Amino acid sequence: MASILDEYEDSLYRSASVQQSRASVGIPHSGYVNARLEKETPIFNKQRIDFAPPEKINSLVVSSNQLCMSLGKDTLLRIDLGKPDEPNQVELGRKDEAKVYKMFLDHTGSHLLIALNTSECLYLNRSVQKVRALSRWKGHLIESVGWNKFLGLETNTGPILVGTAQGQIYEAEISVSEGSLFSTNPDQYFRQVYTLEEESGPAPVCCLEIERGIEGKFFIIATTRKRLFQFVGKVPEGTEQQGFSSIFAMHADHLPSFREFPASFGFSEIAFYTPKLRSNPRTFAWMMGNGVLYGTLDYSRPDSILSDERVWVYPSDIDIAVNKPISIVLTQFHFLLLLPDRVMAVCTLNEQVVFQDLFLEKFGTLTRMIKDPTVQQIWIHTEKVVFRYHVQRESRDVWKMYMNMNKFDLAKEYCKDRPECLDIVLAKEAEHCFQNKRYLDSAKCYALTQNYFEEIALKFIEAKQEEALMEFLIKKLNNLKPSEKTQTTLLTTWLTELYLNWLGILEGDSSQRNLYLDTREKFRTFLSSPKNKDCLFNNRASIYELLASHGDTEHMVYFAVIMQDYERVVAHHCQHDEYDEALNVLSRHRDEKLFYKFSPVLIQHIPKKVVDAWISMGSRLDARNLIPALVNYSQSASTQQINEAIRYMEFCVYELEETQQAIHNYLLSLYALCRPDSLLSYLEQAGTNPNRIHYDLKYALRLCAEHGHHHACVHIYKVMELYEEAVDLALQVDVDLAKSCADLPEDDEELRKKLWLKIARHVVQEEKDVKKAMACLSSCALLKIEDVLPFFPDFVTIDHFKEAICNSLEDYNKHIEELKREMEEATQSAKRIREDIQEMRNKYGSVEPQEKCAACDFPLLNRPFYLFLCGHMFHYDCLLQAVFPNLPAYKQAKLEDLQKKLAATSQPSKGHHRPKDTDTASLGKGQQSREQIKADIDDIVAAECVYCGELMIRSIDKPFIDPQKYEEEMQSWL
Repeated sequence: MASILDEYEDSLYRSASVQQSRASVGIPHSGYVNARLEKETPIFNKQRIDFAPPEKINSLVVSSNQLCMSLGKDTLLRIDLGKPDEPNQVELGRKDEAKVYKMFLDHTGSHLLIALNTSECLYLNRSVQKVRALSRWKGHLIESVGWNKFLGLETNTGPILVGTAQGQIYEAEISVSEGSLFSTNPDQYFRQVYTLEEESGPAPVCCLEIERGIEGKFFIIATTRKRLFQFVGKVPEGTEQQGFSSIFAMHADHLPSFREFPASFGFSEIAFYTPKLRSNPRTFAWMMGNGVLYGTLDYSRPDSILSDERVWVYPSDIDIAVNKPISIVLTQFHFLLLLPDRVMAVCTLNEQVVFQDLFLEKFGTLTRMIKDPTVQQIWIHTEKVVFRYHVQRESRDVWKMYMNMNKFDLAKEYCKDRPECLDIVLAKEAEHCFQNKRYLDSAKCYALTQNYFEEIALKFIEAKQEEALMEFLIKKLNNLKPSEKTQTTLLTTWLTELYLNWLGILEGDSSQRNLYLDTREKFRTFLSSPKNKDCLFNNRASIYELLASHGDTEHMVYFAVIMQDYERVVAHHCQHDEYDEALNVLSRHRDEKLFYKFSPVLIQHIPKKVVDAWISMGSRLDARNLIPALVNYSQSASTQQINEAIRYMEFCVYELEETQQAIHNYLLSLYALCRPDSLLSYLEQAGTNPNRIHYDLKYALRLCAEHGHHHACVHIYKVMELYEEAVDLALQVDVDLAKSCADLPEDDEELRKKLWLKIARHVVQEEKDVKKAMACLSSCALLKIEDVLPFFPDFVTIDHFKEAICNSLEDYNKHIEELKREMEEATQSAKRIREDIQEMRNKYGSVEPQEKCAACDFPLLNRPFYLFLCGHMFHYDCLLQAVFPNLPAYKQAKLEDLQKKLAATSQPSKGHHRPKDTDTASLGKGQQSREQIKADIDDIVAAECVYCGELMIRSIDKPFIDPQKYEEEMQSWL
């Protein structure tokens, strides 16, 4: 057969529809406006196969893309439709007058049965070229074959059922060997299992179908001219290979379940539709004398799998006597009838004829129509021509049919990818629900359509269906895009108003309590929806006004919490004296600014809890901002109030280690006011270093003086190093305290003596206690008896000072003796120094001719050199080079200046005449100056040995290699 050509002729009737979708006005839903349904290609698209048979076509079967065709008397043509250019021709090899009666091809396309009109049957496997006769089948005119789709393989059919023209049903099995030749007869067995009868006796078995349901149950459907039989039963587990005899044996004593119709045109045909990727058919259509019985297959039923049965009666233009139907095939939503001159398609949903295709007379009478169950292609042939129908998008108009049947869920299922059709279905469903007073369902559907927003809203308003209107608005709001901010604002505000109205109505009706609670929960969910958050936040002022106009303070607080407007929440609680609730909000959300703002109010009513909250906030709060609240709170001078203020200030100072002066000053003022004992301990703990004290000394001094805390004032004077003032004030309190203050200026003996004189005067003049005055002398070594004598009155006798005077004279005597001893030691030291100087003048050292410079390792005597006591010897220039970089800047400058002067004095005279006397005098002076310059240079350069002196000690941390030249030096070593 030649390759398939392009489409030969278009179908006469095209099932395409063009509709106008509703325009979207108001709030748009999708991206299409005034969209028209596209013009569709035909569902059943016919092609003529470019094939001119050499002989007339007797029969044609197709399965799994394998086509087998009987031509003339003795020729069989096999074509793999995947390779249409490679047909395979097989000769039947019959010399008698036998003709092909019918052909049967299994679901795999491997097993071909050829029934002859001589009651014989031939078999041909796809893998071989030779036709074999089935000897056991001889004598039976085969009408139908029920293939085994569960056990059939390419080399074995498994148990199958065969129906004959005499009404018998036989069970058989055909098997071939692995090679190309049969090793034995292909028919393994052929045994009768049942006989189908009508009221007049046995009737031809027109069709056979084997299906397996749930729990291993098998259903066998067999048809005669007027009856449809069903055999139901289970094959014992593990015995499926033994066939279906047990199922038929169950009906040996009684007739199986069957359907019968009175009319008959001599034969019947049943067709099944199997969806892709499924093993069992889902629908059936039986063409018999009265019409077409069609419906679904329900495998869960116990005795009959036929369900939802309906009969399509032949229309008036089909005359059974003249142009009775020839064949039937079933698709997902249509069954096609083959008449002698045309093909007719009927929709199984509405029983309408949706397609008719007339064939020209030149093609001849239509012979048969079959469908390839694997690729869902339909084939029709006459004796001369072969046609093929492609089924394209069969479900395109199904949505409309389901919609007209008010089966809206199915209608939406079949137009998911076609938004213009889905919109029509939704609009029709919404209108249907509205007419049936299912307003909530109607609102949900209307929200998804493109109908006018205003029109829909008015419909619900006029019907006084506020709840449905709210549902519509909510759905519409959820379908809006983020960019549609104006529409979102409109719907959000409107819904808020509707919710508040509805809640106001329900709240006053005690019988609607549950509905009120449910509506309140919905309203709160609406307010807290993340999708509405931005819109509600941007329009929160309007929402607050709506809530206030309805007096709904509960939801005002709820909304403020959602908007994180905690300031409003806290203010509300404070206005209603709900201070604990206000503090709970502050503690939960931990906003520092809100603490600063509301603490002055809260601390007046719940001071302890507020301070606890402050402490829990820790360092997040700046205590300086809380001082005004504490000041206002503690003005009543209540001990409890001051204690709370002190508790928080102590937490800041001792726990948080705050250094802010305002905090320390305020704590100091609280101590001075209420806790003087804590005041002194605080001051002592703060220390005496003014640089580490965080309170204001002058403020603290004034504060302590105002409240009469003299000990604290004395401590502050000591910190301020005002020792005279400290001693003066301490003498008013305690002499021992004054003594401790007098010893503080350790570096200033004069001041210490002055302070102790103050103490002594106070003891003598104020206390008039001579013993204490003498104790002062023993406490301070700076005081002498003569210092305190002027303070005593004239009537005091010498007996009181006898001991003190004697001790003073002894001290003087000791001091004189120490001075004498020191003078003698100084004289001896001076003598020894003079001897050392004289010895140094006479000291010398010897240098051998072979000695070398310690720095350059060259002979020492070649140039001027230095000899040190340690034994190291250096050339003058080597020593200068080593010492100069380590000299201070001023010595380097001085050395350079001396070198310049030395160079100037050593230059010879340019004149050749003999110098005069004046010149000689000048030269002498210059020579003397030159010696002095050299001595100054020696003092700088040769002050110490460069290896043994302080220079070497100072350079101990200097690296041996200059860091800037380290890399270069390292590379040189590699």
